[in-house]
Amino acid sequence: MWKNRNVWIILAGEFIAGLGLWLGIIGNLEFMQEKIPSDFLKSLLMATGLVAGIVVGPYAGKITDQKSKRTVMLWSGLLRTISVVFMLIAIATGSVWWMLVFFVSIQISAAFYFPALQAAIPLIVKDKDLLQLNGVHMNVSTLSRIIGTAVAGILLVLLPLSMLYIGSLVAYLGLLILTWFLNFEENNISPAKKNTNGKSSFKDVLPVIKGLPVVFMTLLMTLVPLLFLGGFNLLVINISELQDSSAIKGWIYAAEGVSFMIGAFFIKKISDKLSSYTILFSSSILVGLSQLLLYFADVTVVTIAAFLVFGFSVGCFYPTASTIFQTKVPKDFHGRFFSFRNMLDRIGFQIVLLLTGFFLDFIGLQLMCVLYGGLTILITIIFYIKNNQLRTVQQEN
Repeated sequence: MWKNRNVWIILAGEFIAGLGLWLGIIGNLEFMQEKIPSDFLKSLLMATGLVAGIVVGPYAGKITDQKSKRTVMLWSGLLRTISVVFMLIAIATGSVWWMLVFFVSIQISAAFYFPALQAAIPLIVKDKDLLQLNGVHMNVSTLSRIIGTAVAGILLVLLPLSMLYIGSLVAYLGLLILTWFLNFEENNISPAKKNTNGKSSFKDVLPVIKGLPVVFMTLLMTLVPLLFLGGFNLLVINISELQDSSAIKGWIYAAEGVSFMIGAFFIKKISDKLSSYTILFSSSILVGLSQLLLYFADVTVVTIAAFLVFGFSVGCFYPTASTIFQTKVPKDFHGRFFSFRNMLDRIGFQIVLLLTGFFLDFIGLQLMCVLYGGLTILITIIFYIKNNQLRTVQQEN
């Protein structure tokens, strides 16, 4: 796997793009803190971009299955690069509306880019290497997040806000250049297309998901961590305000990022000893426990501990889920499937983001975390019982 040039291009591209992404995210948080006082209005603004991604999702899935994955990644990468210009205009004019244009354009870009990337990975390496590559890919993403947030924090003190977005623009241009050098075999005339005389529908993927119980249950399970992830940045802002500390933001991102990397490395070691579902359900319970710990969000040590637990749990969770999807879903449907999954994630993010903004304004951070933690554990237990029932029925048949 490590002799494959495409693997190194994907990983290097992910690192560079991650730096650009997190420079932009820290810049977004800073801009919104200056311009928008309400947490709910902040969440509403961010959710608008997610809606745009959901709207184009079905079209993105069809295009990814019908066209070259590399071509889709190149065009979406170009749009992502251009979108940064809108944020530079927002800073120059002080306009929240230009920030809205930025959110919409960058989410449309993501709606095309990430399904194409997820569909390309199984074409680059063999199935036996997928779990390892997914883990390494997510670790590279996390490392870029840790470095990106640290660099952004330093740049915010030393330089104007616009310089963060200049850095983001340079990173996205770097990703675009690297993507150009990708070279892998693609079978663009898939059976799915042949069977429909060249016409394929996004809805074709739904019977495939329904016919694969392992994929369907895993898809539902991936929604559980969203109760934490959906409002992650709003949580960080509120913890910072609760503790009256700007430094805690960096500590939170660093703690969560490092523990994520440990989890993604650890999962490769235990994947042969434990079933995929044991890993998913155990990780999900840990997510709920980390949310409950944030009842003590005013205590720095407990806050860091909560994000360490959360990072480790999702570091185990997501590489496992991605590998299940890449190996169990037929490759002819990968583009549409990963678009569908992204749409579910975006809808979940949007709902949780709005709820988080609402609850932060009306019941506060600590009570909201208890509510979310209890819900996460309850939903996980329900899914665990349902999964056992499904397995019993399958064994009887």
